[in-house]
Amino acid sequence: MPDTPLNEQAKKTMLRKIPHGVYVCGVKDGDDLNGFTASWVMQASFTPPMVTNCVKSDSTSHAMIESSGVFALSVLEEGQKAIAQNFFKPLRRSGNKFEDIEFYQGEATGCPIIKEALGYVECKVVGSVKHGDHTVFVGEVISAGEHKEGKPLLLEDTGWNYGG
Repeated sequence: MPDTPLNEQAKKTMLRKIPHGVYVCGVKDGDDLNGFTASWVMQASFTPPMVTNCVKSDSTSHAMIESSGVFALSVLEEGQKAIAQNFFKPLRRSGNKFEDIEFYQGEATGCPIIKEALGYVECKVVGSVKHGDHTVFVGEVISAGEHKEGKPLLLEDTGWNYGG
């Protein structure tokens, strides 16, 4: 196949068509807690149960995950766009993102879990791949829980684009 230049518009359009859920990733390092809106998440293994979570390499949360080796994913329900939006704010500019959001710390990791989410998984990092501007953290699911039934919030339902 001959080398052809990358069609930037087609690349952006096609990458944005990959469906993504919307989650709040809670992190803990020592006594410090943080959270961020995550959408580049997927199940990666049945046995042991694993997920991948792609995290922006220059973020506070990235450094916290690297240091602590744990994270929790709260699965947001459709209609919880406001919760997701709250966790887009960088920590250094907004202070405590959990201020108005009810959460508790997971028993297995101590990471924050959103009380009103559909449920959660807590993970210990068992591997990572660092390329580009995000790191792919592979997390083994060491705890999980359901809060309620419902449909998950999808990125396409928010009107936001994170991709392409």
